[in-house]
Amino acid sequence: MPYLGSEDTVRELRRALSNPNVQSDQLRYRNTILKVIRAMSQGVDVSGLFSEMVKACATVDIVQKKLVYVFLCSYATLNPELSLLVINTLRKDCQDPNPMVRSLALRNMTNLRLPSLVEYVEQPLTAGLRDRAACVRRVAVLGWAKLHNLQPNSEIDAAVVNELYSLLRDPDPVVMVNCLRALEEILREEGGVAINKPITHHLLNRLKECDVWGQCEVLRILQRYRPQSEDELFDILSLLDAALVSPHPPVMAATLSLFLSLCSTLPAVSLAALERVRGPLLAACGSVSREMRFTALCHIQLLLRSLPGLMGAHYKRFFCGYAEPAYIKQRKMQVLVELVNDENVAMLLDELKGYCTDVNTDTAQAAISAIGRIGRSYSDRCLEILTGLLGLKQEHITSAVVQTMRDLVWVCPQCSETVCLALEGCEETLQDSQGRQALLWLLSVYGERVSSAPYTLEVFIDGVRSETSLGVKMELLTTTMRLFMCRPAETQDMLGRLLHYCIEEETDMCVRDQALLYYRLLQCGIEETRKVLQGRRSDPSLGVLIGRPAEPISQWASSFNTLEPLRQGTVETESASRGSPEHASFDPKPNTDLSDTLDCSQIERVHSGSDSTSGCTDSSADVLASSVAVPLSLSLSPALSPEEFERLWLQRLALHAERGAEKLEEEDYICFEERIHCPAIPQCSPQSLQAAMQLVNIQTMAFTPPHTLPWRVYLYTHTQQGHSGDTPHSTLILGELLYTGEGNQRAVVTKGIDGGEVVEGSEEELVKEGEEATAYGLSRRESARKDGEEQDVKVTLKQQPRDDKALKGFLSILTTVLHTLSSERN
Repeated sequence: MPYLGSEDTVRELRRALSNPNVQSDQLRYRNTILKVIRAMSQGVDVSGLFSEMVKACATVDIVQKKLVYVFLCSYATLNPELSLLVINTLRKDCQDPNPMVRSLALRNMTNLRLPSLVEYVEQPLTAGLRDRAACVRRVAVLGWAKLHNLQPNSEIDAAVVNELYSLLRDPDPVVMVNCLRALEEILREEGGVAINKPITHHLLNRLKECDVWGQCEVLRILQRYRPQSEDELFDILSLLDAALVSPHPPVMAATLSLFLSLCSTLPAVSLAALERVRGPLLAACGSVSREMRFTALCHIQLLLRSLPGLMGAHYKRFFCGYAEPAYIKQRKMQVLVELVNDENVAMLLDELKGYCTDVNTDTAQAAISAIGRIGRSYSDRCLEILTGLLGLKQEHITSAVVQTMRDLVWVCPQCSETVCLALEGCEETLQDSQGRQALLWLLSVYGERVSSAPYTLEVFIDGVRSETSLGVKMELLTTTMRLFMCRPAETQDMLGRLLHYCIEEETDMCVRDQALLYYRLLQCGIEETRKVLQGRRSDPSLGVLIGRPAEPISQWASSFNTLEPLRQGTVETESASRGSPEHASFDPKPNTDLSDTLDCSQIERVHSGSDSTSGCTDSSADVLASSVAVPLSLSLSPALSPEEFERLWLQRLALHAERGAEKLEEEDYICFEERIHCPAIPQCSPQSLQAAMQLVNIQTMAFTPPHTLPWRVYLYTHTQQGHSGDTPHSTLILGELLYTGEGNQRAVVTKGIDGGEVVEGSEEELVKEGEEATAYGLSRRESARKDGEEQDVKVTLKQQPRDDKALKGFLSILTTVLHTLSSERN
């Protein structure tokens, strides 16, 4: 929208700029130009004054030059022909005795951004690189980067590149840093500026001369250099030691990132570096800048993944202030959850309890969710606080407490009795759909223990016509059906009314189809209905899968001092708060290295699209090298019958035997093997194993009794992984756990490599071939295994369609469950 009165304004300004009396008075002329700039900043189109402003640039007044150059750079692209008129003035100013005028002319000559003026700009820029004034050299160096950005396809003269490299030893530190930035821009297609040993040592020795952002730039570029010896490495670390505790958080973060990059093979040195930055990070958490505080908290969460006790003694520094914004309070509460131990749990819970009544509803709900996560380790204390919060009868507090109890009872079945007693009367306060869904889920699972469950459902069913939430209606159907299985006399009439409404009057097809499914299921008989609707229950005797082991620093080092920690925290906050336990979500960490977390000997992979002549064998460090960068979700829907599982499991072996590996290259399929050291797993009871798998939505299809050899377990799950800009990608994973014992270790060969060829076939054929190979002495590899490896459990996974990231995330989840069960058994 044009500025009102712009034509009259432009006409008046043109008259003033053309007035000889104004031009003869330097002060009046400058004030008129200032009015033009003021009108331009207010949105007035003053491009018609371009020719008058070109005449005004021919002056010795530096202030007037600056004002005119601002105008010319703003409207040069609209007047490319008239812009040629100012080039002579600019080139003349580039030879002015005043270095300020020379630098100003060079800067604005490159800021015109006109390809037609490039030939006029190159010569002044080349002369500016050799100028005796540092301010001119600074502008000239960055001018070559602007020139390359203006014409990215043109080749920069090699002499200019060599000149920029030589200016890395310029006595002015700003010129040195500007050369690094310019070379990064110009040589981007070649990988940026080349860093060798002399350049590295020169930059390190002059690091203290640079300003804060110059030091950050130098430290970022130095991450490309790899020391040639251990002595050189420690010399570099000694030079960086002072910057590691710098009072400037950006310098400290960049230095630590360089430390972690250089010490990737020295975990002890990396841990010592993390210990040293504790003080600067805590100081950054008390910064006046809110953005700095938030960033420091995100990076502290990153460090706690490898050093859980790093901030344990300073937990009070993460208590929330009254005037702090909600996003900082929520991030501090996430850190507090990581710092809980037996000594401070009482104080932390008391502090979090105070946040539960915060005036900001998001902060209050985040505090309640944090108490629930602590409740996985200290359930009695946390349930006492959550039950007390229900007495406040506040809508948002009650909703958050019910959802937290729903999540807590899923992983802590021993809390079910207390939760069932606390649910009495909650329906009167709940108004939001998420809270009502959580209440209905609890009633569906533990309805036989809640005396008022039928009366609560009756309130929901009577108001189903005014219900607007689709999720509540579908949860209500499931809850009523499940409660009918255990309390039919009290629920039969309500179920009939609900099914009649959903089938005859409901307009939403999802609700109607679900009601029709339940109605037809009831026609098949109560026993058939019970088989389908019997909810999965957690075994109360099973130890809770809580906590996480310290992760290797290599898993997150590459994301330190980037925006990745900020994004990860946002995903964790959203995914950890809500959602039905029927679909457990996991957020695998980026750059997960299986060789750091699993005790494995060799991974053998057979998939389509690979080179069949290579034997399809990869080391554990190479397989599935792509990192898991997006959240992974496991689900049991759609369910597989035993017959379907057997058909899918044997299908690929049969196809391979008929068509050969070369014809399967286009198949979207992958087969993967791994060995996990957990010798106590075969002694676990089938109930404990099944309950542990179901906690993470992995379904066990069949398993042999404990203490039998060979011991097998067959399982499956569906993975869902969201890709940027696409719909979630779903895959099916079939798995087998095999333990042969010491005596049978050599007699079972499921898949191997012999003489560079992949040995495959059905299970019976492979066992037979393994026995024949043993008889002829061809299984020397099996006999050469270490004694400890004979107790490994072999995991065979088959996935379709192929998704390396999802398969890698699933293997990490499965390994965590097996290791936890094995440690509890021991």
